[in-house]
Amino acid sequence: MQIKILKINLPDPERSIKRCGYAAHVDRRTHETSYVRRLDRDLFPRFHLYVEEKGENYSLNLHLDQRAPIYAGVTAHSGEYDGVVVEREMERIRKLLNC
Repeated sequence: MQIKILKINLPDPERSIKRCGYAAHVDRRTHETSYVRRLDRDLFPRFHLYVEEKGENYSLNLHLDQRAPIYAGVTAHSGEYDGVVVEREMERIRKLLNC
């Protein structure tokens, strides 16, 4: 699920995302930073959020990782990109960010 937020409404996206309960997650291969929020003490399932600058906006792209990749060296996972759980989480983020 993806939403766009005007940059003027989100002056410090990293700090704002962390206030929503997300922690920075740096990919070991690409060094790309994204954000994750665990649903319990286990690593999975977890929400996974990407923040990307697009012109005058930030694009927030959210999905739910159900489990880790099955095969070594493969990045594919069982992810949900829409549905009730993802929609509720995105709505929670919108409310916390006042967007």
